[in-house]
Formats: sequence, C-alpha cells, structure tokens
Amino acid sequence: MTRASLNKQPHEVASMFDHVARRYDLTNAVLSLGQDRAWRKEVAGAVDARPAQKVLDLAAGTATSSLPFARSGAYVVPCDFSLGMLQVGKERHSWLPFTAGDATRLPFADDVFDAVTISFGLRNVQDTDAALREMYRVTRPGGRVVICEFSHPTWTPFRTVYTEYLMRALPPVARAVSSNPDAYVYLAESIRAWPDQPSLARRLGEAGWSKVAWRNLTGGVVALHRGFKES
Repeated sequence: MTRASLNKQPHEVASMFDHVARRYDLTNAVLSLGQDRAWRKEVAGAVDARPAQKVLDLAAGTATSSLPFARSGAYVVPCDFSLGMLQVGKERHSWLPFTAGDATRLPFADDVFDAVTISFGLRNVQDTDAALREMYRVTRPGGRVVICEFSHPTWTPFRTVYTEYLMRALPPVARAVSSNPDAYVYLAESIRAWPDQPSLARRLGEAGWSKVAWRNLTGGVVALHRGFKES
C-alpha cells in the first residue's frame, strides 16, 4: 500500500503516513515553498497555550507542530494514528508523551484539555464530523479548538493557478524529495476535495462548538478555524 484512496480507510491512511514519516517534515517544507513554518506560527498564536494548560495536538506526526506549545510551558500531548510517525517523533523528541489514537475515538476522558488543535490532518480522517465531536468531548468547558487545514483560495484566478500546481507540479516535486511520492498524489486530491471555509465552520457548529470563526492564510490556501466549548 503506497497511497490511500479518498474513502480514507484508516489502515490505508496510517500505512501511507508510516511510509513517509522519515522525510515528511522536509517534504512539507519543500512543497509549501517554506510557508509551513509561517502557518504553524499562526496556529501557535491562535491556540495561545499558557503554562500548565493541557493541549492535545492531533495528527501531530513527528511533533513538529507540538513544540511551540511545549515551549510555552503547556503540557502538550502529541497524538497520531500512524505508528511510524510516532516512532520517528519519539526518536527526535523523546521527552514528549506521544500517544497513539484515532481522532474519531480518542483515548482520553471527557473535559480534559484546555485546547485541542489539528494541523493538516482533519481532511485525512474518515469521519470528519465524528472527529469534531470527539474534539468537543475531550475539551473542558471554556476550552477551544483550532484547526489549520488546506482550503480554497478566495481569488478565482489564483485558485485556478493553485489547482494546477496541486495536480501537475506537486507530484513531480514530491518524486524528487519524498520517500513515497504516490502519497502526495492522494494529498493533492484530498485538498481539492476538501470543503470550503464556510462549510467547515458550519460543521464545527453542528458538532457543538460556539463562536466559530476562521481566518484565511496565504490567500485562502490555508484556513485557520477556531471555536469554543461553552462553559
């Protein structure tokens, strides 16, 4: 198995990420033209983790996304269902409490975390709505969710150019830098099929989140959604 289908069978997605774990962070940096660092900085600002707060970082992979929360003094739990990604992450950051878990059936009690966040992983979950409900369940009253995900550029001419990049330029670039380039064909297709910003906001509301809002990054290539669990 080298890539998953858009049916997003969990074992297929996990296997695909197992095979790209070693070079995943490097490949992302190349394919995003270096923008991934800026996007993660925006996520850290939106989560606004404070000392002693508990933060759940879903689809954390090798925990690159978790490090800013740890530096803030928060207790961060990197969680992923790819054991290959977790293994590489543990080798690099052995002090973090890596946890294997499926976003649709999280291995945590109710009302535990001050913040739950997921970056570039929600679109790989088979049941988006179940994941949003699980995030809500494990967040304490008054807590927050922050979702960073590829989205739909707001300017039509740029959206056309971006789609061409995804489907034509991304696979050859991935072949040059990734250990499993076929996986990035799936990633391009999953980005193109992902709901737009208002649609995701509506689904957050349906899962129970309140005060849902989003902010576009890089012209809507990425969107940062945030919501709160009422006290």
